[in-house]
Amino acid sequence: MNSVTGVSIEIAVVLGRARMPIQQLLRMGRGAVIELETHEDDQVHVLANNIPVAIGDIVVSDDKIAVEVSEILGRSDHER
Repeated sequence: MNSVTGVSIEIAVVLGRARMPIQQLLRMGRGAVIELETHEDDQVHVLANNIPVAIGDIVVSDDKIAVEVSEILGRSDHER
C-alpha cells in the first residue's frame, strides 16, 4: 500500500454543461452567470484525472457542499 500513498489525483465534479458561442463567452465579465443544462436534483459526475469514475448527488450541510457517491463506474462505463 505504501507505493500509492504519494500518488496525487485530480478530482473534479461536473455539475452541468452549457453551450454558447465563443464570442458570448469572451464578452463575459466578473460576476457573469452561465446557465447550465441541468436541474438542482440531477446527479453529478465525478472525474479522476478527467476520467469518469462515479456518479453522485450534491449534499449541503450547514455551509459545506459535498458529493455523496451513489454509483461507482466500472472501466467499461467510461471506455465508450
